[in-house]
Amino acid sequence: MAALQLGDTVPDFTQESQLGPINLYDFAADSWVVLFSHPADYTPVCTTELGEVARLRAEWDKRNVKTIALSVDSAESHKGWIGDINETQATTVDYPILADQDKTVAELYGMIHPNSLNNLTVRSVFVIDPNKKLRLQITYPASTGRNFDEILRVIDSLQLTDSHSVATPVNWKDGEDCVVVPSIPTDQARIKFPKGVTEIKPYLRLTPQPNK
Repeated sequence: MAALQLGDTVPDFTQESQLGPINLYDFAADSWVVLFSHPADYTPVCTTELGEVARLRAEWDKRNVKTIALSVDSAESHKGWIGDINETQATTVDYPILADQDKTVAELYGMIHPNSLNNLTVRSVFVIDPNKKLRLQITYPASTGRNFDEILRVIDSLQLTDSHSVATPVNWKDGEDCVVVPSIPTDQARIKFPKGVTEIKPYLRLTPQPNK
């Protein structure tokens, strides 16, 4: 199967989890989804990551995002591991961890990189929009824990730029100035963005974030 690319409709699946079977499309409904994979249960870096995702529940909810983790271990194993995560990370894991023992989802989404991790899933992250389109994919090495602040930042950018004719510059955070897209001439931009347009170069124009 060809690798998933940005803008592709992601494949649907039904897989076991510690919360029972999860069908991706049904679970997602009209929400955004962050699907992220782990090499195995009872691994130290993953333990910190799953705890952080649970701690960020209010941030995901604010953005209409549902979270799904994946490991190739069993649902029963996940239940035991979740006890450790909740204890050590002072949180409550409240989202499904797929038990992808037959690697159905891992293979559909290209989560196994044999030259990196044998037959285990690498640390992949997929951000999926309500139309089931892939909007972001990041793959980390097994030794490096993910930065979920960055994933939230990208979702803020995607949701903003889907609704307004702007892009977000380097290191942008919610509330900061945005870039006017090149397809809008400056005279039109000044009408479209009443908060003001600063022209640094004809192709580089900044405007305050339009939805703030």
